[in-house]
Amino acid sequence: MTESARSSAPPPAPRPPRPMRADARRNYERLLVVATRSFIENGANASLDEIAKRAEVGPGTLYRHFPTRQALLEAVVEQWIESVLADAEPLRDAPDPAEALGTWLRKLVSHVAVFRGLAAALLPQEAKKESPGRVLHTTAGELLARAQESGQIRTDITIKDVLILVGGITWASDSGKVVDTDRLVGLIMDGLRVQG
Repeated sequence: MTESARSSAPPPAPRPPRPMRADARRNYERLLVVATRSFIENGANASLDEIAKRAEVGPGTLYRHFPTRQALLEAVVEQWIESVLADAEPLRDAPDPAEALGTWLRKLVSHVAVFRGLAAALLPQEAKKESPGRVLHTTAGELLARAQESGQIRTDITIKDVLILVGGITWASDSGKVVDTDRLVGLIMDGLRVQG
């Protein structure tokens, strides 16, 4: 093959990830569960050695699965994104689009409470295609557009408006005060609905 033919040839396809042995898979999943709890309790700078200890594995096992703190944070958030999308999936074709939007916003408030402590650590990742902010914006936008097309929700409302309002609820619930988040989301939905 000539040099020019080599340079124009497409790059080789990446190798698929090797499947994990059953014990390695269990360790990986246990590390993710413990890491999520630790990051929620202690923020993004939680001790990695403590995470390994609580997961009942050695530090070497943790670093084999997650070579850096950022890799572990990204894995935790990727799992969070999958939960957000899984919650939205059955609502995309729900018979009542406005009710579907309200249901998802209630679920979103509980999800964001978990994610909140990791936001600062993941800001450099915001440009990624599957960044948390982009997933929230896209998913909520699709549900809002469907509810607006049904004539149930005001068309002068933007997805930015909705996410700011939901952000206010999550901020209030994060302040340590007892907040009835379900009632507050209901008030938001009352304001979003077409009157009459």
